[in-house]
Amino acid sequence: MPLSYHDLVAQAKREIREVSVDDLASRTADPPLIVDVREPQEFATGTIAGAVLIPRGVLAGTIVRVAPDPATEIVLLCSHGNRSALAAKELQDLGYRAVASLAGGFTAWRASGREGVLPGDEAAARYARHLVLPGVGAAGQRRLGAARVLVVGAGGLGSPVALYLAAAGVGTIGIVDDDVVDLSNLQRQVLHTTAAVGTPKVASAARTLAALNPEVEVVTHPQHLEAATVIATLMGYDLVVDGSDNFPTRYLINDAALRLRIPVVHGSLFRWEGQCTVIDPYRGPCYRCLFPLPPPPDLAPDCAEAGVFGAVAGVVGSIMAVEVAKLILGIGEPLIGRLMVFDGLSGRVDDLLVRRDPACPACGDEDRPPILVDYDASCRAR
Repeated sequence: MPLSYHDLVAQAKREIREVSVDDLASRTADPPLIVDVREPQEFATGTIAGAVLIPRGVLAGTIVRVAPDPATEIVLLCSHGNRSALAAKELQDLGYRAVASLAGGFTAWRASGREGVLPGDEAAARYARHLVLPGVGAAGQRRLGAARVLVVGAGGLGSPVALYLAAAGVGTIGIVDDDVVDLSNLQRQVLHTTAAVGTPKVASAARTLAALNPEVEVVTHPQHLEAATVIATLMGYDLVVDGSDNFPTRYLINDAALRLRIPVVHGSLFRWEGQCTVIDPYRGPCYRCLFPLPPPPDLAPDCAEAGVFGAVAGVVGSIMAVEVAKLILGIGEPLIGRLMVFDGLSGRVDDLLVRRDPACPACGDEDRPPILVDYDASCRAR
């Protein structure tokens, strides 16, 4: 019969070392590493000065970044000393040799008359799950905060991308869209609400993102991308999210990004399916390498004609947000030269390799970037 939580705690306390509040408070000259294993919302209400937040659920995979030496003296802290006892046993099992749990936890610390401290700022609580995440941490969060991302289209794909980028703390998010919110949009365009019907999408998006994370700067571009203005619109952004729903705009974004040499995270939707890829100018294939010519209109109808299931947009848009984060942080394997195809009906995800075309009229010659022109529905220059 499995042991109860109470029994597991009791067993852990028999196998680990506990320190008292007085013992820890006396260590002013040579303090140990204090790790608070509570949840971010608990940590935000107060902790011991100098404590580092690493929630118990991610402790095993994160502690090596904070304390790579298994001989590091560590005191673990929770509310009453139970979770920290279990965490101490876990670290002991991982080979840490100088681990202890604070008896009575933060409750005992406060009961002794000693003061706690609040975390440095609201960002520590907001981004707590990032700060303990390998590949992000404090340095990565600063990179996210300094990044400038342009999202083209505040619709089915742009909505989840913008929401997750704002939640992640991307410092500046530009939104390009010249449309107004329609009731039919709300089935998949989760940036907007019923109250926003009839208002510009960029204004609705800015309100939603500000409510989610007021630290993020939202720049609105209530316009249709055109050859005459696309460079000025894209310039100053670190990368572009292509959530547009038509080939003329996709080709124009591709060609402008090649000229500016900024990456594009591209996504598209069709009924129960979605696609995502990353275009990194001259490192991998561009959009014209994937689609030299647009398919006939009957094979690529817009969502009003073909339909799209809203949650599929959420899946693909979320993946696009992950790709944006990977590019900003410089981690992982972005979808450069790969086309991810998601089939919602089967639940399958295929990863198709795409090679750069040396004869591509857009990216084949780095010294001759494509001329920017406006295209008609068949992607012929107007």
